[in-house]
Amino acid sequence: MTKIPASLLSVVTMLVHILVIPVFYLGYILIYESRWMIDFLNAGNGDVFNALMLTCILLGILCGSRIPMTAVRKQIHMSWWQYALWSFTEVFVFSCFAALYMALVYGTYGYFPALGKCLQLSFAILPYPYIIFSLLFALIRPDEKEAAEEDLVRFADSTGRLKLVIAHDVILYVEAQENYVSIHYMEGEKQKEYSLRQSMRGIEELMEKHGIIRCQRSYFVNPRHVKVLRRDKEGMIQAELDIINAKPVPVSPKYYEQLSKML
Repeated sequence: MTKIPASLLSVVTMLVHILVIPVFYLGYILIYESRWMIDFLNAGNGDVFNALMLTCILLGILCGSRIPMTAVRKQIHMSWWQYALWSFTEVFVFSCFAALYMALVYGTYGYFPALGKCLQLSFAILPYPYIIFSLLFALIRPDEKEAAEEDLVRFADSTGRLKLVIAHDVILYVEAQENYVSIHYMEGEKQKEYSLRQSMRGIEELMEKHGIIRCQRSYFVNPRHVKVLRRDKEGMIQAELDIINAKPVPVSPKYYEQLSKML
């Protein structure tokens, strides 16, 4: 399942959608002047006024949709089909509210006939800016920097102070040591160790977010560096790492199956 570029959920993209799509919608209606569009909108206060009102409704729908989406963009992982479904839902919800407005304007014009016209109007216009902006931001706003930021693991101590920032793929394992956790990682060709005043529970969510999983009550291990799982002479399971002279990491039976599936 292909994930959409992070740039499609950025603040800039949100502002473009909220501001430009309604302008495109209004401009299309006023410039193109399709006969059936004008006939449908030419009710009550006239086609220009109604077009402006529908544009305001569209602006409100986009604000209600895009602002929350952007606010939680770092917590969601959206695929292309999910993004397309979200966009389709925006257009559909807008059409529902637009139909309600037009039904009230016409008076005797029923809601469902108005909904059919509004859906026809929306899907005749709005797919163009949605497709253009999706392709544009995916192509000309590469998200390598944001992706690199997402790959960084930010370790804070028990007081919340940031102490260590490293890439997730250099972490070998994390070991509990009384009131500290010992973070074992690679720096170039050298193995490094950093003691952080923190608990295993305190970093558990951070580890899971970056794909570093618990393999024993006192250990997290990075599956990217696990070469093989072996049983020693005592029958204990150990994860051998792909780093020369790296200490084997103990694996409890409780976590063995989960870890083995990731290798």
